[in-house]
Amino acid sequence: QVQLVESGGGLVQPGGSLRLSCAASGFTLDYYGIGWFRQAPGKEREGVSCISSSDGSTYYADSVKGRFTISRDNAKNTVYLQMNSLKPEDTAVYYCATVAGYYGLDPDEYDYWGQGTQVTVSS
Repeated sequence: QVQLVESGGGLVQPGGSLRLSCAASGFTLDYYGIGWFRQAPGKEREGVSCISSSDGSTYYADSVKGRFTISRDNAKNTVYLQMNSLKPEDTAVYYCATVAGYYGLDPDEYDYWGQGTQVTVSS
């Protein structure tokens, strides 16, 4: 069964850090690009970052550039999103998703999605 499971979310104070994980089961992540997206209450789903399957190229939304880092560990079949200097506006449910043959943050291009993990940044 193809499954993506996000973990690592939680409550953190502004300026703090979290590392999200996206673990795949039932298939090998090596062949897929992975994107991280987030959705805050009342807002549309927003692309955060993506990493390619071919050469590990990464891309970040302007809102997180310099603060977030995406990486992948193919041996563990897992992709990570390191989030530093978190701000209240980063509060959202974070999702990972897979894509083949596309590099970017259009959610309509992504195929399999995880269930999401809540990130709350508040003092």
